[in-house]
Amino acid sequence: MKKLLLPAFIIMLSGCAGDYTFNSNLDSDAINDYFKASDVTVYEGAMQPVGPFEIKGLVEGETCQVSENDAPASIAEARTLARRAAADKQANGLVIKNCLLIEEASPNCVSRALCVGQAIITTNQQ
Repeated sequence: MKKLLLPAFIIMLSGCAGDYTFNSNLDSDAINDYFKASDVTVYEGAMQPVGPFEIKGLVEGETCQVSENDAPASIAEARTLARRAAADKQANGLVIKNCLLIEEASPNCVSRALCVGQAIITTNQQ
C-alpha cells in the first residue's frame, strides 16, 4: 500500500503542472474606461482648487429612476457621471456648481438627480 501511495502522489502533482494560460472576457480598455472617473478630483463647497487652472468646459451627470421598482435617483451617481464626463474632456478636476434631486415624477422618470460643474485642468493636485 505504501508503495502505491508515492507514485499516486507524484502522478497527482504532475497533473497540476502544465502550461496553462488565463483567458478572460474582460476588455482592459473597458476597465480603464470604468475607473477613469477616479482620476478626477472633485471640488465642492469650501474645497476649491488651489493655484491656476484651465477650464475645459461644462459637464453634467444625470440619473433617472425609470420605474417604481428601480433604484432611486442618486446625487452620488450623478456626480460620478459628471466626473466621467470631465475625464472624457481630459480634465483632472471637477468644480461642482450645483446638484439637484428632483423627486417629482415626470412622464419619463419617477425621480431624477442632476449635477452640473466645470471640468478643469489643474497643475497642483491636493
